[in-house]
Amino acid sequence: MIRVALVDDHPVVRAGVRALLEGQEDLTVVGEASDARSAEQLVAALHPDVVLMDLNLGAGAGGAEVTARLRALAEPPYVLVLTTYDTEADIMSAIDAGASGYLLKDAPPEDLFRAIRGTARGETVLAPAVAARLVRRSGPTLTEREVELLGLLATGKSNRDMAKKLYVSEATVKSHLAHIYSKLEVDNRAAAVARAIEQRIIRPVS
Repeated sequence: MIRVALVDDHPVVRAGVRALLEGQEDLTVVGEASDARSAEQLVAALHPDVVLMDLNLGAGAGGAEVTARLRALAEPPYVLVLTTYDTEADIMSAIDAGASGYLLKDAPPEDLFRAIRGTARGETVLAPAVAARLVRRSGPTLTEREVELLGLLATGKSNRDMAKKLYVSEATVKSHLAHIYSKLEVDNRAAAVARAIEQRIIRPVS
């Protein structure tokens, strides 16, 4: 029996996923959590095999950060991200945090079941759209720091603010921006942000 924990800040989503999983003989939901703190407490107490993790958990730590915390435990569960977000930044942050898989919430139930079973076996499981995005990362590719800088750029931060945030000099920020402009084939901040959102490298700022 594969023991699953659900981490999502929407009760209706958790209820829907629980109902789906309870129809499978080899899957059982052992607990639910809505934020970082309750997720860590749940995993420490119940030791699930797989954690289904949303990336947006409302206020506080996001799903990628919680994933990193869970994977750092002495007996870490496997983490399968289940989210609506499919930008390169979201995918890479989750995988870098230690997620074993990345599935989108519009996936058919059978894909979800297969993903959970594969994750429990230690396999890497990616939604077809996510896998396609990673395969398309050919040619000039933005570094993790450049994607991080684009995210800050999208919030309207100045070069000085970004330098302070990243603990680097303004000259380093300007150098990163020059590389970003070149790779995205743009010549200003606004165009860089627009292109990054268009290419689903970062999310639009809400």
